Amino acid sequence: MAQQDWSTVGKPVRKKDAMALLLGKPAYLDDLTPKDCLVVKVLRSPHAHALIEEIDTENAEQIPGVAAIFTYRDVPQKRFTMAGQTYPEPSPYDRLILDRRVRFVGDAVAIVAGENEAAVDRALKRIRVRYQVLEPVLDFHTAKDNLILVHPEESWRSLCPVGADNRRNLCASETCQDGDVDRILAGCDQVVEGVYHTKACQQAMMETFRTYTEIDPYGRLHVVSSTQIVFHVRRILANALDIPKSKVHVEKFRIGGGFGAKQTVVAEVYPALVTWKTGRPAKMIYTRQECQTAGTPRHEMEVRVRLGASNDGTIRALDVYTLSNTGAYGEHGPTTVGLSGHKSIPLYTHSLEAFRFAYDVVYTNHQSAGAYRGYGATQGIFAVETAVNELADRLGMDPVALREKNMVREGQVMPAYYNERADACALDRCMTRCKELFHWEEKFPVRDMGNGKVRAAGVAMAMQGSGISGVDVGSATIKLSDEGFFNLSIGAADMGTGCDTILAQMAAECMECSLDDVAVFGADSDASPYDSGSYASSTTYVTGKAVEKACEELKDRLCQVGAELLNCPREEVEYARKAVRRLDGSAQVSLADIATKSMCGNGTAVQATCSHTSPISPPPFMVGMAEVEVDRETGSVQVLDYTAVVDCGTPINPNLARVQTEGGIVQGIGMALFEDVTYTPEGRILEDSLMQYKLPTRLDMGHLQVEFESSYEQTGPFGAKSIGEIVINTPAPALAQAIFRATGTWHRNLPITPEKVLLGRDE
Repeated sequence: MAQQDWSTVGKPVRKKDAMALLLGKPAYLDDLTPKDCLVVKVLRSPHAHALIEEIDTENAEQIPGVAAIFTYRDVPQKRFTMAGQTYPEPSPYDRLILDRRVRFVGDAVAIVAGENEAAVDRALKRIRVRYQVLEPVLDFHTAKDNLILVHPEESWRSLCPVGADNRRNLCASETCQDGDVDRILAGCDQVVEGVYHTKACQQAMMETFRTYTEIDPYGRLHVVSSTQIVFHVRRILANALDIPKSKVHVEKFRIGGGFGAKQTVVAEVYPALVTWKTGRPAKMIYTRQECQTAGTPRHEMEVRVRLGASNDGTIRALDVYTLSNTGAYGEHGPTTVGLSGHKSIPLYTHSLEAFRFAYDVVYTNHQSAGAYRGYGATQGIFAVETAVNELADRLGMDPVALREKNMVREGQVMPAYYNERADACALDRCMTRCKELFHWEEKFPVRDMGNGKVRAAGVAMAMQGSGISGVDVGSATIKLSDEGFFNLSIGAADMGTGCDTILAQMAAECMECSLDDVAVFGADSDASPYDSGSYASSTTYVTGKAVEKACEELKDRLCQVGAELLNCPREEVEYARKAVRRLDGSAQVSLADIATKSMCGNGTAVQATCSHTSPISPPPFMVGMAEVEVDRETGSVQVLDYTAVVDCGTPINPNLARVQTEGGIVQGIGMALFEDVTYTPEGRILEDSLMQYKLPTRLDMGHLQVEFESSYEQTGPFGAKSIGEIVINTPAPALAQAIFRATGTWHRNLPITPEKVLLGRDE
């Protein structure tokens, strides 16, 4: 279908749930679940590493209103992972619901359920625990092969060959390369070496982790959760509780943001245990403090880069080593780290003669990390793009021109990206367009404003992926209903991204109907077709293609029923808008009549279910340029202008794509300038509220400008690629360069705070 013929795809239609949300209608878990269920809370460890020697709950159990208290003695001794990932599960099975060994400040010690919050809070204070305090591993530089083991237990398991070894505090380890890196580096005119450190940033979604559980009339565990991964939650809870998966039913309502945090089963296991043990409905809602100290933030990473180039700016070799801190547990540890190299090195495929990428992921006694938008690419791109900007400065070369000389081009095979070919790549056009919109030639020179303030600019480019190639599965069911409208059922979770609307746009385009004629349902592990979940930038590309395939199959089925009504062979009819008609135009039957026929004496199902997986993961590309004003007297950095141009293939809904991009840019700016996590010597996080953990607001942003340079990805629905994650990746390196230009100091440790800028020190 030619783009100029599209009536719904590519149009900035309003989100299906926009008005309900705008008017404050009930939509979220706490709006729609019973208020008279048990309240569940967790007693958390005050120690980074300890063994529970004795735990006394007797006094707490006597408090009126307390229904149940559970300790490590009351849970199955079967290890599992909370990572919401499809088979084969790469994250190690290293958790129990409650464990005698606690591994970070905030680890779960006991579960308390009561009739009301006041009773539960009183009970938490009356539980007496005697700990054997152990020495923790708090420095991830010393974790590998440390004598102190975070996971010494014999029951620890790694299901996939990811280089994990709990006896070495290793969650994953690997090395890959193409070409002779050392030889090429030795022959380079310039070698830039640097170490770049990013901290464990929090997703800080508006709706905290929360779950409601009950036993349904059939004796099954019914779970309603704010989650991105209903099918994985089913598996994980069955594993944790050691019950059949057929006994678990999971659904989600509207999600108040996730950004990857809800790709991990953070809150679900605790009320699930309470309900399964007591038979009573239960609900757990994390406080903001719990989200900050016992959630699943971005992995702290230290990325070492060696970049070799010729004096003319040709980048010849890249050597990247990433040390990743997975914290106390291994959720997403083996998978996030790969993106730090595989989504940064390929940007320079055009000129690269050799690359090496190695990594270690280590356990420490810090809060466990998890998935966060960008998923490791953010950390790696900050490192590699900053190194490229350092090369440009060393050569006295415009960093835009340097990238134009070396960037990957359409049609090139990317050895560092699993040998995939960039069949749809508008990165060069993104750079050209961004340069024009931003007025790079005017803003790149450093400008002293004469009032103690200096203005400067920086640039970065990025790539991501579109789902996990050969792994992720998207599915869709579409059926014809009364009067000729359609029901679209999906297993992907809309968490504010607008995927319900985007997938409905695709269905409406395929079925040649209005968007209002497509009702969307999802996600429910009983009723929805299987979907890996809303993560890895997969929904538009993978699930969208499943929608497209299901629609084509449904049209064929509708033609079969229509042919019966028209008393002619199937070969003599075609699907036409709102009807099936004879090819000669002599007669037609409406979809409303076909829907009526399908309910009486019909043997052909007027619905279709299709699944889709892709052997490749076409990368979206992006260029970002930032202008800052640095106050030399205070060290403050003000973002004046941020311009971005994105290649996401075909933007299915330009409005939603723009909002995604703007939101991701703001998150990236927060990571670069504001969001800081510091630990006490005992391993306690100081930034345990949004008063201490500084998030950027609209007042911290200058002018944001977003545009798109479309490519056409042949394997994607309507030529689409992903957009959800790439948008967070350019701010950190672009801002680091702009600040260097204004101050003369390279900051390789994020965040770049006013104190660091004022003192001229990167520490």
